[in-house]
Amino acid sequence: MNKLLTNPSLIAVLGVLSGTAVGLGWFWRAANVLVEHARASLPAPVEVEGKSQGWDFWTIEIDGLSSELKEERARLRSQAESLNQRAARLASEQQELAKVRRDIEAMRAEINRKVIEITADESRNLKSLAQTYSSLTPKAAVAILREMDDTTVVKILSLMKSDSVGPIFEEMAKTSGPDGLLAKRAAALSEKLRLMKASKATS
Repeated sequence: MNKLLTNPSLIAVLGVLSGTAVGLGWFWRAANVLVEHARASLPAPVEVEGKSQGWDFWTIEIDGLSSELKEERARLRSQAESLNQRAARLASEQQELAKVRRDIEAMRAEINRKVIEITADESRNLKSLAQTYSSLTPKAAVAILREMDDTTVVKILSLMKSDSVGPIFEEMAKTSGPDGLLAKRAAALSEKLRLMKASKATS
């Protein structure tokens, strides 16, 4: 045993082995430090939009396409809002035009209702009726005229002489109707008769 311990070859081999072991230990420790330092200096991984949708790649072209799609969506939204505003404005204008048209029609109907004209076709018959009612008593004439519409009554009265129309209005003022005395209707007929005569005078 002592001979082995004093053997120079063995001692040299043991020295080499121990030196190698110590060198490997120091190398391993230094390598670990270098690896940790390199790992810490690496940039953090970038989360790329689109990978959450299952994509495993992202390129500049896809990024540009995404921007174009967003811009196009914004443009279409703005265009839709503009069209909605235009449609609302047109609808408002159409309602206003419809109101104006209704007002004009109402004015025209009011004018036609107030201003009565006798056409050439009915003139002969109306003159004959006017003569007939002039020959009746006021009470009999009122009994017939109350069953007619105002327009026809006014046309007939306009062809009668004033000394025949006066007693008829007087009788209407004393005669009862469904809504009371016919005095109110007599007043309305007088107003229409006045407008009719005024229209004839100006034409």
